[in-house]
Amino acid sequence: MLKKALVLGVAGALLAVAGTASAVDGPDRTVVRTDAGPVRGKVTDEVRTFEGVPYAAPPTGELRWRSPHPVRPWTGVRDATAPASACPQNDNPEAPGGSTNEDCLYVNVTTPVKPSARPRPVVVWIPGGGFFMGAGHNYDAHRLAARGDAVVVTMNYRLGIFGFFGHDGLPGSGTFGLQDQQAALRWVQRNAAAFGGDAGNVTLAGESAGGMSTCAQLTSPGSAGLFQRAVMQSGSCDFDWPTGGQYPGQRAGSFWVPQRAIRQQGDEIAAKELGCPGGAAALACLRGRPPAELMKQFMAFTSSGTGSGVLPENPATALAAGRFHRVPVLSGNNHDEGRSWLQAFGAIDAAKYHQLVAAMAGDAAAKVEAEYPLSAYASPAHAWGAVTTDRIWSCNQVRSDRALSSKVPTYAYEFSDAHSPLVRVFPGPIKEGAMHGVELPYLFDIRGAHLELAPDQRALADEMVDYWAAFARTGDPNGPGRPHWAPVSGAVSGPSLKPSGQGGIATVDLAAEHHCGMWAGPR
Repeated sequence: MLKKALVLGVAGALLAVAGTASAVDGPDRTVVRTDAGPVRGKVTDEVRTFEGVPYAAPPTGELRWRSPHPVRPWTGVRDATAPASACPQNDNPEAPGGSTNEDCLYVNVTTPVKPSARPRPVVVWIPGGGFFMGAGHNYDAHRLAARGDAVVVTMNYRLGIFGFFGHDGLPGSGTFGLQDQQAALRWVQRNAAAFGGDAGNVTLAGESAGGMSTCAQLTSPGSAGLFQRAVMQSGSCDFDWPTGGQYPGQRAGSFWVPQRAIRQQGDEIAAKELGCPGGAAALACLRGRPPAELMKQFMAFTSSGTGSGVLPENPATALAAGRFHRVPVLSGNNHDEGRSWLQAFGAIDAAKYHQLVAAMAGDAAAKVEAEYPLSAYASPAHAWGAVTTDRIWSCNQVRSDRALSSKVPTYAYEFSDAHSPLVRVFPGPIKEGAMHGVELPYLFDIRGAHLELAPDQRALADEMVDYWAAFARTGDPNGPGRPHWAPVSGAVSGPSLKPSGQGGIATVDLAAEHHCGMWAGPR
């Protein structure tokens, strides 16, 4: 069963790194001097790429479960032509074979080859993966950089037990992964100019857990001033799930958990599973355990600790109260998010649909079934996919959008291409639809996957890159040659992003389309 997660960072320590980031003088455009030393990347016709650039010291040994520490400067030119290791995680498509390498706090930078008379906007991408998987180098950003005329930075951050562990007396419990994200943003502040970027025009963006992380950083005191815009794709401060909604038997919950609960869980697991009883020596014992041994408890910690210095309160509470950084936001979902989890429920017939709704909604089951009658859907699986999409994904995002739009310009959207090439990798009873994550090939090339876009899909991808890049540049996604995108005002409406073969881009009322009226009550 999965849990939850998120974090913040320390500022002062990273500012102690010696040196000044700058472009290296001379004809060799493969070399850039960061504040810790020069790096050599690769140059193509469109972009320069620099992979595996450290933004913090390896969080190993005594630095395990500590706030990010400064990088040790180097003197020679460091190779930056290949990605660094993914952070520890189990075998998954993002990290085939998994990883136990804790030396993983690196960024990857993609910047246009062509010169620019002014600094470019910077997009900092937080990968998704439920806080237990993901790696920044899997997102090839050459299209967003070249067509969007932006500097794109993708990051790794600590995951699972390495990023969100808690223990009695451990400062930062449940927040180390979020602190890594803030350390990466501080690295951008110090080094953006060396890569042609504008440190005063940074967009923090992410999908799924990356979108939730972005929203958490909107409410974290430690991220103030580190970014000027935010993009949340399929992830928000209000994301949560009801009992049995994502997985059979899973209890209701969210990725935000009181720090004291994470510490209590860590104390119990340390003593019972890892052989490190409480007391002054417990943390030294735990830091001495090899990564492979900790991996046995990896999935027990994927939640972010609230009531902490990083997240003083639940981000959903902070958003509703207006306690968040005042930056423009672009926020949206995919039309059929919940279909990505259908395989966990096996075959779904009418009887199974009734059972699932009853287990999830309890006394409100009849109301849910009246709102989502089987007669309105192609199959009971389609109906259950719609229920979980709306309750867990779309309407939570709408709730966050409403709170944000009361204070800052907020641009809502929905990705609705039912035939993304990424749907081929999803098993389950429904083979097509705009499921969770399938918009990613329209903004990035996904490494390790050969995903061909049809001509009208390629045109949609170009429009999306143009929207996202314009938002990063100005805080407004609009521009010539594409349909107008109005900010949220009253009703939560925005463009439904489809290729021309499926009707093209058109404005929809997102709250009405996803029955958000019936899901609007207190959790």
